[in-house]
Amino acid sequence: MEWSTDVLAGPEGEDWRVPTSELSSRQSILISALEGRSAWINDPVDMYWLVGNRQTGGVHISSDGNVTQYVRNSLERARFEAGGNDAPHQIVSHPRMSVLSDSVTDTPSIQLGRMPASDAAFLQSKIGNGGDCTQLLWTLRETKSDWEIERMRESGEIQRQMFEAIDEIGCEGVTELDLAAAADHVSRSAGFGSFVRMRKWPMDCDRVVVASGRAGGVPTFFDSAVGGTGAHPLAALGAGFNRVKAGDPVLVDIVHVHRGYISDMTRMFSVGPLGKEWIDRLDDMNEIAMTVQNSLGRGENCSTAWGIGAAKAEEMGHGDHLMGMAPNQARFLGHSIGLELDETPVVAAGFDRPLPIGGTMAIEPKVIHPDGAIGVEDCWVRTPDGMSCLSSGNDFPLWTEW
Repeated sequence: MEWSTDVLAGPEGEDWRVPTSELSSRQSILISALEGRSAWINDPVDMYWLVGNRQTGGVHISSDGNVTQYVRNSLERARFEAGGNDAPHQIVSHPRMSVLSDSVTDTPSIQLGRMPASDAAFLQSKIGNGGDCTQLLWTLRETKSDWEIERMRESGEIQRQMFEAIDEIGCEGVTELDLAAAADHVSRSAGFGSFVRMRKWPMDCDRVVVASGRAGGVPTFFDSAVGGTGAHPLAALGAGFNRVKAGDPVLVDIVHVHRGYISDMTRMFSVGPLGKEWIDRLDDMNEIAMTVQNSLGRGENCSTAWGIGAAKAEEMGHGDHLMGMAPNQARFLGHSIGLELDETPVVAAGFDRPLPIGGTMAIEPKVIHPDGAIGVEDCWVRTPDGMSCLSSGNDFPLWTEW
């Protein structure tokens, strides 16, 4: 019996495939950037960006600009998800590795930055050593198309509903995991596919970090300001079994992924009012966020935006607590996002280039103390006129009292 592609659909049968016009444009951009060289792409995220699916195999961009996807399984699904008869590239069965060089007759660059060394060495033994094309793909993906930006706006809308679900059940005694579960229900119902992609190995990401009171001061393995306790030592990030107490700051950092595209946002909650010291800290973080946002919108280098934001934090008296407590401080104030959570450029020292027009950035200044954490985060896209918000921005308050 043959299976049916009819079941490969979004809600109410909506077509959630990447438009073939998008795929054709991306392939043309990559061919131009290769300047007559060839490449072999087999990372799932980059394959999805390039051919609209992540079926097992690889994509060969030949030196003369032809794009061929070699598929182990499933060939039928790869053809459908790439646009069927309208797919802008050829889709064929993957041959045995011993004869792959009969089809891939040039010597392509491969994604050395994406692959285990043993896999890379094996692939090079079959099709040659044409260098590394990892950074080239990452650089091309920094600038999002209008279609990609719209997916990220949709992600931000779903994300706001996740925060609203948390707002509805917040009360004294509720556990962090209960709050995360309420957000998870909204996200799953809207189509979250359970994966938050990251580049940095071996990073894992919990997409609903809830850190209440002293849990906000607990350091984790994660390269960020706040990690929370997590549920157990192997999942040492995100919500835990801590119960919310009156007057404690409750930091909620939510990542949602819509059709592969990420939104990232942080808001604060509390049972009863927060103390003035916490409110002042939140106001300071919001001011730093706006400072960084304005710097990026003017086209200043990301390293410049970092320097301005860090200096302002120091002037405000937050130097020892910005993005963590010494010696566990993260050294950034924003990270690019897209199909992955940790894209480039980053608002950090060393990124001496601007966020490109069409670049998308999560700006997230936070301060961490032993008795809690507080901060703000929204996602932005740089336009010719400055920065435009992709998440809730002013539509959801920085702090909500339960």
